[in-house]
Amino acid sequence: MSTRGPTMSVFPPVRKDRVIPQLPHCFCKDAALHVERDFDPKVKAACQEQRTGTVGRFKISKVIVVGDLAVGKTCLINRFCKDAFDKNYKATIGVDFEMERFEVLGVPFSLQLWDTAGQERFKCIASTYYRGAQVVIIVFDVTDVKSLEHSRQWLEDALRENDPTAVQLFLVGTKKDMSSPAQYSLIEQDALQVAQEMRAEYWTLSSLTGENVKEFFFRVASLAFEINVLAELEKSGTRQIGNIIKIQSNSSNLYAKSKKKKQQAACCQ
Repeated sequence: MSTRGPTMSVFPPVRKDRVIPQLPHCFCKDAALHVERDFDPKVKAACQEQRTGTVGRFKISKVIVVGDLAVGKTCLINRFCKDAFDKNYKATIGVDFEMERFEVLGVPFSLQLWDTAGQERFKCIASTYYRGAQVVIIVFDVTDVKSLEHSRQWLEDALRENDPTAVQLFLVGTKKDMSSPAQYSLIEQDALQVAQEMRAEYWTLSSLTGENVKEFFFRVASLAFEINVLAELEKSGTRQIGNIIKIQSNSSNLYAKSKKKKQQAACCQ
């Protein structure tokens, strides 16, 4: 008679509301990583035949969330991970970290969500955590055009630590609930142009009401999963995502140029 007890899983089961059976739609076809309405056939076949290799239970994609101070990065993550919204704003010091588990096409898959500080004095600390990201989410406030303008610099900082051909980019406008329809319409035109320059997928949402938050993170998880499975199937260490990302800081006169701050020797002091 065997004395072994029941086999226990190291990981808890995936929550029922984190199951992704099909590819979520993009927010805007004019600025999307791709507009196909379903997963790549090779990915679907691999999942059905359980040929996903390391994309299975132990596969994780690293996601870094960057952007100006007070644009709502922490609120965005908390709304999705904890279904909570805290009106008492507290600036992130350095970085915070959340792990969110999904089941995509029947395969367990996780996102590491790195919430980075937007304050200049913590930039050196936060940037050390940028390396190895598969997804970069650049957050701006739809009521603050300067935060959109600064998104180009955040992209440059993130790509300094990563291979531009190996990351998926998302440009996300928060606080949609605080913007009037007329104000939102104007900034959306500019944001779409910035997203197209970056070759990023564009979304807007509200962490207060929850509008588009779940849909956005499901889209992030699905696209990260798809690109990982394809890379695994191709046995390649480099994942080509479209063309190399281009940063065209001088390509648009939409915004007044901000005064350049002198770099200080000790930026974290």
